[in-house]
Amino acid sequence: MSNGLIPATILTGFLGSGKTTLLKRVLTEAHGQKIAVIENEFGEENIDNDILVSDTNEQVIQMSNGCVCCTIREDLRSTLADLAMKRRQGKLQFDRVVIETTGVADPGPVAQTFFMDDEVAESYLLDSVLTLVDAKHAEQQLNDRQEARRQVGFADQIFISKSDLVDAEALAALQHRLKHMNPRAPQSAVHFGEVPIAQVFDLKGFNLNAKLDIDPDFLTEGHGHDHHHDHDHEHGEHCDHPHHHAHDDDVKSFVFRSDKALSPAKLEDFLGAIVQVYGPKMLRYKGVLWLKGSDRKVIFQGVHQLMGSDLGPKWAPGEAKGSKMVFIGIDLPRDILLQGLEGCVA
Repeated sequence: MSNGLIPATILTGFLGSGKTTLLKRVLTEAHGQKIAVIENEFGEENIDNDILVSDTNEQVIQMSNGCVCCTIREDLRSTLADLAMKRRQGKLQFDRVVIETTGVADPGPVAQTFFMDDEVAESYLLDSVLTLVDAKHAEQQLNDRQEARRQVGFADQIFISKSDLVDAEALAALQHRLKHMNPRAPQSAVHFGEVPIAQVFDLKGFNLNAKLDIDPDFLTEGHGHDHHHDHDHEHGEHCDHPHHHAHDDDVKSFVFRSDKALSPAKLEDFLGAIVQVYGPKMLRYKGVLWLKGSDRKVIFQGVHQLMGSDLGPKWAPGEAKGSKMVFIGIDLPRDILLQGLEGCVA
């Protein structure tokens, strides 16, 4: 990469969803990339010793195809700093890092590490959070486990594994449910972790860019315009799985839109206050904004309490100006947020 930063990918998903299969393939396939894998803990699904070259007492293990694998015995921050240092000194060679979180982890703090720590931020670029969902057990896991729902809310990309074990209707219902929780993340059904490498890396899900990546189908269902109802109102003829209304998941998304310029000061105050109160429940949020006094788009995004913004491209002549934001979180007070944002109009 031109700027010399090491791209990092966070891989999350429930036990049995195929993370290890995916990792194993990434680590043994001859794709010409040297990858460092950091395992947040060797749980029951650890990478088999047969693809590791050396004994697992060592902290960093060289793989047969030149990749390195590393078990975390201390915190992630120091492991990342240590790997970057060894790479600078020429002791280790790798092009990118994949961090596998345990099946029950909230990816939030892992993602935050890349923004909060200067040493880490100077060496790494967080590329994306990938979440693996097991089609056969998803319904149960999403119903029973908030961590599973959080992992969906956090994702930049969702891979659905074991879809061949469920019928088409069940798969469609699952996809519909996931889309309500996270309209930003594209979904693809994969066979036991066999995903083309191009769909795994360099997705730029965390970059501040002017693309909002909200699924267009989601927007046509009237979500953005219907501020007053929650989104289990009927979607009309084209919605053929009525049973998904049974789930009112606590992880939800909603979109705010305005075609009036927003006041930078009001917006900063309001978002600052919201993050103070609801930060732990705010998983991912992102927006492309029209701020009064700026001839350029302003792009902002955040994870939990951490928010960042940047100037984007200029508004093109004749382009319809406006703001669009998407929020994904746990039981966020949609009406309070939407009203507060309406109140930020300049």
